[in-house]
Amino acid sequence: MASEPVLAARELYRFYRAGEEETLALLGVSVQVGRGETVAVVGPSGSGKSTLLACLAGLDEPSGGEVRVDGVRISHRPETERARLRARHVGVLLQTRNLLSHLSVRDNVRLPQRAAARKPVTSARELLTQVGLGERTHALPRQLSGGELARAGLAVALANAPAVLLADEPTGELDGETERAVLAMLRERAAQGCAVLIVTHSAEVVRSADRVIALEDGRATDASARTARSASQEVPDVTG
Repeated sequence: MASEPVLAARELYRFYRAGEEETLALLGVSVQVGRGETVAVVGPSGSGKSTLLACLAGLDEPSGGEVRVDGVRISHRPETERARLRARHVGVLLQTRNLLSHLSVRDNVRLPQRAAARKPVTSARELLTQVGLGERTHALPRQLSGGELARAGLAVALANAPAVLLADEPTGELDGETERAVLAMLRERAAQGCAVLIVTHSAEVVRSADRVIALEDGRATDASARTARSASQEVPDVTG
């Protein structure tokens, strides 16, 4: 694990208002992920996990604080700038929403490559071959199995060789064998220097992470020590 933070979020706050009601989703959350490090984020429903991931990815703007990726500030910029920076520096792996249903698997991978407006490091076909889908490049998402969808989504997230990979419940609907295969691919990317952050409820993901951050009521704590003490027992009840 390297000490250099590739992903750095400082004192993130996120407030939502609906009429006169205010919801506090994040309360001063700071996160750092180093090159080659894998961090798991756990917590009960409503704890702020998805909000945190959205702010880290530049999909949502924090109300306060800042997010930097590879030293570049991604927060508090116009949407078009955030989208450009995300395409170049951040891969986002979602549980079910990574693929556009009307595009082939290959064209789904090509889409973020075009958005980055530069020559891709790895072609769409080569990426799909790396995740075991070299023979399925022309298939539509509806023609893929659950395991194939997970691997195709990972190829989309890795389309531009991102410095940071953010994953939201990437193994939530997978069987044990497919979950282990996806985790192996995530670990491989971390070994190549990618900073990986995974929002999860999976005990398997928690055990494989270098560090664990627990979110509750919008506040973050380091749960790594608790996880290490429980490694041979039941995973601590921070995963919700």
